[in-house]
Amino acid sequence: MRGEIAVYESERVWRDVDDYFVETLVGEDEALVGARESGRGSSMPQAEVAPNQGRLLALLCGMVGARRVLEFGTLAGYSTVWLARAVGAEGRVTSLELEARNADIARGNLEKAGVAEWVDVVVGPAAESAWRLVEEGVEPYDFVFIDADKPSNPEYLKASLALTRVGSVIVIDNVVRNGAVVDDGSSDERVRGVRAVLDDIARDGRLEATALQTVGAKGWDGFAIVRRVR
Repeated sequence: MRGEIAVYESERVWRDVDDYFVETLVGEDEALVGARESGRGSSMPQAEVAPNQGRLLALLCGMVGARRVLEFGTLAGYSTVWLARAVGAEGRVTSLELEARNADIARGNLEKAGVAEWVDVVVGPAAESAWRLVEEGVEPYDFVFIDADKPSNPEYLKASLALTRVGSVIVIDNVVRNGAVVDDGSSDERVRGVRAVLDDIARDGRLEATALQTVGAKGWDGFAIVRRVR
């Protein structure tokens, strides 16, 4: 029937649409492709953000004029490259990574991308590393990307709030988990961590936020975006 819209619901088509968006609007140079492919040798293969999601992070940094970025979860450094390019050589990215092997892979990728000079990859439990930054009294961060172990999301948010300022933006990845986020009785610690951090955000008068579902190369998931208003 004329005017009827076809519905495409398969994960294959979701991936094809992402591929189309990346080819048309995003693109990846050799350094980004290498970083993405090297993720296979990390402790969580293929867990990096999709290329169009990486570009979104970079765009958000540009929109808020971010010069200092904090990242929870480096893996092979794919998103780190996007963030580092967004802030430029006059900016600074601090990326917190638990596994030394991942950090070594990431540092190599950052070198190949030409951004290593303004990125610090800190090895160790991310919460401990973040609270150490608080103790050191570092300059506040303009943008935070939380993409590490999900049960620790509430602790990462607390540390992020101690390391940011009014106007800073926090993005939390993987908040949908194939729809499992709506299960208030879930025994999955990852789901519980997501629900807990969203509850914390909702109760905190310093924050305004929303969350969006996504489908694409990474399946059915989504992210929360938070802004400090006080």
